[in-house]
Amino acid sequence: MLQDIRENAQGTIAKIIIGLLIVSLSIWGMDAIVGGFSGEPEVATVNGEDITEREFLRIVQMESQRRLAGMERPDPAMLNDDQIRKDVLDSLIQEQVLIQDARAQGLALNDADIDALITQMPQFQVDGQFNRDRFVASVRNLGMGVGEFREAMRKQYVVNQIRAGIMQSGLVADENAAQLLRIQNQTRSFRVVEVPASAVSDEIEITDADIETFYQENSAAFQQPEQVDAAYITLSLGALAEKIEITQEELEAYYEQRADDLAREERRASHILVEDDADAEQTLADIRERLQAGESFADLAKEFSVDTVSAKEGGDLGYAGRGVYDEAFEEALFALEEGEVSGPVKTSFGVHLIRLDDVRRSEVPPLAEIEQQLRNELARERAQEKYAEVRAELADSAYAADDLAGPAEELGLEVREATGVTRNGGQAPFDHPGLVRQLFSEDVLEGGYNTELIDVGDNVSVVARVREYREAQQLALEEVQDDIRKSLRARKTRELLAERADAIIAGLEEGQSLDALGAGDWKEFEDQARNGADVDQRIVQTAFSLARPDDGAPSYGSAMVPNGVAVVALDAVNEGTTEEGDAELDQLRSFLASLEGQREYAAYQQYLRNRAEVSRP
Repeated sequence: MLQDIRENAQGTIAKIIIGLLIVSLSIWGMDAIVGGFSGEPEVATVNGEDITEREFLRIVQMESQRRLAGMERPDPAMLNDDQIRKDVLDSLIQEQVLIQDARAQGLALNDADIDALITQMPQFQVDGQFNRDRFVASVRNLGMGVGEFREAMRKQYVVNQIRAGIMQSGLVADENAAQLLRIQNQTRSFRVVEVPASAVSDEIEITDADIETFYQENSAAFQQPEQVDAAYITLSLGALAEKIEITQEELEAYYEQRADDLAREERRASHILVEDDADAEQTLADIRERLQAGESFADLAKEFSVDTVSAKEGGDLGYAGRGVYDEAFEEALFALEEGEVSGPVKTSFGVHLIRLDDVRRSEVPPLAEIEQQLRNELARERAQEKYAEVRAELADSAYAADDLAGPAEELGLEVREATGVTRNGGQAPFDHPGLVRQLFSEDVLEGGYNTELIDVGDNVSVVARVREYREAQQLALEEVQDDIRKSLRARKTRELLAERADAIIAGLEEGQSLDALGAGDWKEFEDQARNGADVDQRIVQTAFSLARPDDGAPSYGSAMVPNGVAVVALDAVNEGTTEEGDAELDQLRSFLASLEGQREYAAYQQYLRNRAEVSRP
């Protein structure tokens, strides 16, 4: 080999390459050679600065994983890759604009600042101390190197400083907030009379000509959608587990292995819960100081705990095993020694101090009592290993097969059939959008191939193929005429009810009585709020949409209700009240200020984006 290298190095091709390198060096210098090999392709340039393809693809992958994690049933086939790439590129361009703006304003972090931030982040700590191994592992799980993570922090921190500064500057006039709250708290007094649908039923006549005309004018609405009949194979962990036989010896060994778990441990806890607000840290510090001074935990729970139920019992929560409390609460509780009090534990309810009062363990139940439960557990454990193996075999076999009979026979599975599956799906498992999309794909529908193996649930996978395809068909008039008749009758009923309501309102405005109009009796509602539960919301919405009564004359309106139409007479508008210091007013004022801050920051972002010079290859 060395001789070959030596001979090639003396050849004509090698001399040409060396000659080109010498020319490049003499004209452009060494940077032309090094840069040419080290430069990264870019996906966009913002004010002369590149967004690299590597960074772009990494964020695309992270965004895809994020969207999958947000799905109830994660399915990569449901992702719109083009939309994700567009969204990511737009966000990276916007981010670059903001980073450049922060730099122009002189905002920057040095290495010591970044180190301080990283060491204070809880996700990188073990027992309250920074742990480098956890830090490196966490960063790698994000698909980043340590250097990349530090640089991302450097950029994002200064951008967030500008964001926070602008968003916190949002202001709202006190009177505006008060006026909005008064409107929200406003109540209205009104009367209602309902006209039932039966009042106009005798006036309705739907002829065959009406039905045929509607059918012709709306023919597109009376089509049977394209359908397929499908064959499919379902592979499930449960079905595999049912086929696994567990011997008595295996069951007894598993019972001995699970003995510690089967002896359920329960812990009796007491806690003091405080609200997670600006004063929480100081409040808990005061409580711990008084505990150390010898005060009773129970007395302090009665004084400070916002969990009023347990506070009456001195904070006592009774006995509970695992799986009862919030995860953070449970982790802290089961780490305590008897009589020990935890540090602050934050949950969605607030911040807790937890004391472990007692530990008790139940006896291991006899094997006879839980034999079936353990047999099922052991079978599922063994099926789990087999499921992954069979799934891989089924995926490979179905991909290469011309039908499903071969793979089914090979793996001892059953071929089933489903009929009438449309592009909107069908009965399970064809209620899974990813499987339906595959079924109607060009390769499967026209090419005659099997679908890919699709995971339609936890440990449930399906592969399918089209048996028969039926194009969309126009339904005959005879098949839909009853539905058309019902639809026309309902439409005509609404029209006549609306006319009847308008006639009643016109008569009332002229001074006629309900008796004279043959409209029944008023039902009165006093001081009704917008969210009143004892009145149909359609009536409430109408009442709150009407103009204020003028000189004692009611305002009238109508609302369709399930069994007819309601005529509404608005008699009075009762203004809501507000008081300075009202918690609801303070919350609304803060909310409106936050919205204004967000609006101002969005406008600032758009201003920077409009000024930026952006090019995309």
